[in-house]
Amino acid sequence: MSWLYERGALMAGALEGKSIVITGSRKLTELSTIIEKQGGTALVRSQQGTMLPEEETLGRDLQQLVDNRPNWFLFTTGTGLEQMLQQAERMGIREQLIDAISNAKVAARGYKTFALLKKIQISPIAVDDDGTTAGLIRALQDYDYAGQSIVVQQHGEAMPGLVQFLEGKGATTSTILPYRHIPPEADVSETLYQEIIAGRVDAVCFTTAVQVRYFFEYATRKGGCEQIVRSFEDRVAATAVGRVTAEALREAGVKRVIMPEIERMGAMIIELAQFYQTVRNEAL
Repeated sequence: MSWLYERGALMAGALEGKSIVITGSRKLTELSTIIEKQGGTALVRSQQGTMLPEEETLGRDLQQLVDNRPNWFLFTTGTGLEQMLQQAERMGIREQLIDAISNAKVAARGYKTFALLKKIQISPIAVDDDGTTAGLIRALQDYDYAGQSIVVQQHGEAMPGLVQFLEGKGATTSTILPYRHIPPEADVSETLYQEIIAGRVDAVCFTTAVQVRYFFEYATRKGGCEQIVRSFEDRVAATAVGRVTAEALREAGVKRVIMPEIERMGAMIIELAQFYQTVRNEAL
C-alpha cells in the first residue's frame, strides 16, 4: 500500500473541498485516511447490506454434491467458495468436498476465487478474463456440455444468464447458494439518494456490484433512477473499485465511471484524486 501513499503525496490536496462517499463496509478507516490525506471529506453511506449464510440449505446441498459428484463446478465468488468449505468443515465432509471438486472440471470467476482454489490445490480449466460473468461465459464458450452435470455457485442472487448459456449447450445445471444478501438500511439509502440528486456530494465510491444494485433498486422504487443517472453524468463522479462493479454501474445507465487499473480500494481513491487533479489542470 505504500506506493499509493507515495503517489498520493504527489497529489496532495487533489480532493480539497470534495465530499467523497464510501458505500462499502470494509476498510473504512483506511479509505477515509487516504481521502483525508488528499484534503477531502469522507462520508460513509454503506449500501453493502448484510450477508446471511444459508447454513441449513447449504449443508443439504453440499451433502448431495459429495454423494452425486457433478462433472463441473463453476465458482463465481471467493466468499461463496469459502462459505462452502467452512460449512463442509462443520459437517465433517471438507476433504470429501475438495475431492469431488478435484475430480471435476472447474471454472472460476474473479481473482479471489482463483486464489482460494489455488490454496486448496485446484487449478480451474476456465477463468474469466475481466472478473465479470460475461467474461466467464466467454471462457466457457468452447467446451462441450452435452450430458454434463454442472453445479453453479451463485453469489447471493440468481444468475440466469450463466445458467441459460449452459443449458442451451445441453448441460444439466443445479445451483448452490452459500449466502444471501439483506438490503441496507432504507434511511441510509435515502440519505445517499438525496445527496446525489441535490449534488451535495462530489463522488460516490462503490466497492462491490451488490452495492450498486441495492442503491439503484432503491432509486427505482423512489422513481428517481433517471435523476440519479443524470447527476452521475453531470455533477457527481461515479467511482468503481474494478470491472465487475463498473459493469454494474454501466448496466444501471451510468456512462462515466472512474476505475483504477489495479482493482484495489486504495487505488480507487488515488484514481479519483488523479481525475480531479486533471480536471483542475485542464481548467487552468
